[in-house]
Amino acid sequence: MKRYLKLALSIAITTGLAGNALAGNEQRAGSAGATELLINPWARSSGWGGVNSASVRGLEAQFLNVAGTAFTQKTEIMFSHTNWFGDADISINAAGLSQKVGDNGVLGIGLMSMNFGEIPITTVEQPEGGIGTYSPQLINFSVSYAQKFTENIYGGVNIKLINQSIPDLNATGICFDAGIQYVTGENDKIKFGIAIKNVGPAMRFSGDGMAFKINISGTNGSYPYTAEQRSASFELPSLLNIGGSYDVVSTNTNRASIAANFTSNSFTKDQIGLGLEWAYKEMLMVRGAYVYEEGMWDESTRTTIFSGITFGASFEVPMNKTGSTFAIDYAYRHTTFMGGISSIGARINL
Repeated sequence: MKRYLKLALSIAITTGLAGNALAGNEQRAGSAGATELLINPWARSSGWGGVNSASVRGLEAQFLNVAGTAFTQKTEIMFSHTNWFGDADISINAAGLSQKVGDNGVLGIGLMSMNFGEIPITTVEQPEGGIGTYSPQLINFSVSYAQKFTENIYGGVNIKLINQSIPDLNATGICFDAGIQYVTGENDKIKFGIAIKNVGPAMRFSGDGMAFKINISGTNGSYPYTAEQRSASFELPSLLNIGGSYDVVSTNTNRASIAANFTSNSFTKDQIGLGLEWAYKEMLMVRGAYVYEEGMWDESTRTTIFSGITFGASFEVPMNKTGSTFAIDYAYRHTTFMGGISSIGARINL
């Protein structure tokens, strides 16, 4: 009974918040902040284009549907590096750990860092720079807990701490995700999932970078005065994922799975994705997907740099006779210009 009460509460929270958090439309595009929350740092699910929100498993489920972390068998360690937009000198690094606790629970932690390299400092007086450089930092830290409620139902919650900073300015915020996955059919071939993401209070920048000096005239001359500008607050890019997958082929040697996902975005256009993955003995896996949003085929209405095409591969080998494995994942996301996006990662299951 306790399990079903917890599940009912999870569903109520997820669906109840969806109505409030996802009341936006594409006319609000560009008005949200912390958009790095929309970037998938993990190579394996990036190769799917994120369409596997219903079947994602292990630590990388923290990004798509946190319920999937409940499938961690014991301990999983992950690392990933993404070269964002080819030669733009922007890199994304991610690392994390998921650990089974008790009979049915899994605790996970994850860290994503986005680095933009060294940018020249310019001022009104020195617009050409030459006075040093600065490096913006975007960091997201996640702590999640997921649980197996029944043989078919899994759920979880993920809390994220967000930090954006340059040397004299920063913004800090917090948000959370919640998700549910349902598996059914022979050998769990059929999977469904729903997840609400990035729900939290608005953020605001603060720091010495908001201050400026002016001279105020008085009866006895002018006086230097430091004033501080007010920073407008910005909302987080909340969204809702609804996905499903089906194992078309499932034998001891081969597996072929199709997956589909619908993403309802609060501040950008909605997206629909369809993908396919083929696996040989769960050691060699090849996957690809196409993610569509309205107007992306017409240059006059396109609002995304992505062409929708993604593909990737994984190679996973056993490390010992107890079931521990080591895997290398690769993904490529095609863009209409700027060289595309490549991700490579490593996973260890103990």
